Amino acid sequence: MTSTPVITAEKHALPLGTVAVIPWASDPDSDEAGIPFLMLYPLGDGSEGAEGSTEAMRSMLVSMGLSMGDELMDLSKQPRIPISLLVEGGQAVLTLSSLKVQCPVPPEWEQAAKGCGQVYFISAVRPWPVAVPGRPVDEETLRSYVGDTSLLETSAHCLLPVRSLRV
Repeated sequence: MTSTPVITAEKHALPLGTVAVIPWASDPDSDEAGIPFLMLYPLGDGSEGAEGSTEAMRSMLVSMGLSMGDELMDLSKQPRIPISLLVEGGQAVLTLSSLKVQCPVPPEWEQAAKGCGQVYFISAVRPWPVAVPGRPVDEETLRSYVGDTSLLETSAHCLLPVRSLRV
C-alpha cells in the first residue's frame, strides 16, 4: 500500500500542509470481492503544525457539506457535495472542491471498486505523519491508525461512487 501527496508546492506555507491518500480493500470472500476503502489524511506539516492541519482539514470538509462522526453519507444521493472518484488503468483520481490527487491502486482494489461501483471513503482530520507519501504502509500500521475509535469519530465517512472512462 502506498499513499500519494496532494499538496506539495509551498506546503509549509499552508495551514493544511501535505494531504495524502491511501487505498486498501478488505479480504474478499467466496461470494464477492473485498470492500474497497480510500482514506484522505493530512500529514500535519502545515504552517500551523498538526493542530492547524487538523482544523484546516475539518474546515474544508465541513464547508463541502460533509459531516464528521458516525454518519455514513451516500454521495450518489448527495450530488451537490463536490467529491468525485475516477478509477481507471491502475489509478484512482480523487477530486474534492479544492484538491485533486491521483494515486496508484493495486489490481484487486480496482476490481473491487469497479465491481462494487463505490468505495468507502474516509476523510480523516487527525494527522498521520507516519504514512509518508510514496512509502509502503504495512497492515498493522494501517489497522492501528484506522482502527482507532477517536479517529473514526472525528472523520467524515462516505460511500463514494466510482466513475470510469467510457469507451
